[in-house]
Amino acid sequence: MGRRPLELKHPKLHSHVVDFAALPALPRVDDVFIALGTTIKVAGSQAAFRAVDFDSVVAVASAARSFGATHLGVVSAMGAGLRSPVFYNRVKGEMEQAVSELGYDSVVIARPSMLDGDRESLNQAARPAERIGLAVMGLLRPLTPTNYRAISASDVALSLVKAVKSRKRGTRILLSGELQRH
Repeated sequence: MGRRPLELKHPKLHSHVVDFAALPALPRVDDVFIALGTTIKVAGSQAAFRAVDFDSVVAVASAARSFGATHLGVVSAMGAGLRSPVFYNRVKGEMEQAVSELGYDSVVIARPSMLDGDRESLNQAARPAERIGLAVMGLLRPLTPTNYRAISASDVALSLVKAVKSRKRGTRILLSGELQRH
C-alpha cells in the first residue's frame, strides 16, 4: 500500500494506492513492514506531517494487527523520543510507542541515520542541504561512528526484514549502526 503507484514491477508485487485515512480491508498477513513517512517541508505543516508519520503509520499497523498480523517492522528515525524537543523526533517517538502497544508478538523499529540514495528516481523532492550533508558524510565515513553514517534504504529494508523474520518476541529498536550492511 502506498500514497502513489510503484514504478517497480514484479509478479509477486501488488501495489495498491490507498487513502490512509480510510483504509480498505486488508488480507490476512503474518508480517507487516511500514516505511511510510514524509518531511514537514513536503507535508506543508506540522499537522500534515503528523497525519502521515503518526496517524497513517499507526492506522496501517492497527488494521494489519486486526487482520491477523503478528510481527511488525517499522521505519522510524534516529533521535526519536517521546520527550524530544524536536517536533519531528517527538512524533516519531509517539508513533513508536503507539505501535508497540498494539499487541504484536514482535515489533522491530528501525532508526536509521540520514538515508542515502537517489531521491529523484523515487519521485521525492530534491533536498540541496541533504545532498551537501551526504557528500560531507561520504568524505568523513571512515571517521564517523556507524550510528551516524548515512545509510541506504536497501540496507535498512534488508536489516529490518531479517530482524522481523528472526521472530524474537517483544519490541526491539535497531539503531543505524545495526542496520549497516557494509
